Amino acid sequence: MNFETNRPGDVARRIAQRARQTRSAGRGDGWRRETFTMARVDARDKAREWFELYPKAAYMTEIEFWRQLDDGRIEFTIRRLPSAD
Repeated sequence: MNFETNRPGDVARRIAQRARQTRSAGRGDGWRRETFTMARVDARDKAREWFELYPKAAYMTEIEFWRQLDDGRIEFTIRRLPSAD
């Protein structure tokens, strides 16, 4: 039997490779994403606006990633499904 050792880095590279192949073949993952960089108050308002336009229950809207930059602004990515079927 051949047991392959899978280190976290190996798994991450394999997943990233598969994602690149899927995107290059024109088969995205089905999510719509948009990234914003703005002041904290504006970021909060923008997130609220998205959740009102695209309710979580229908579009599975979520903040996929966020971070605070050195200058205090917030960078964040919101994702949602393209339609609520």
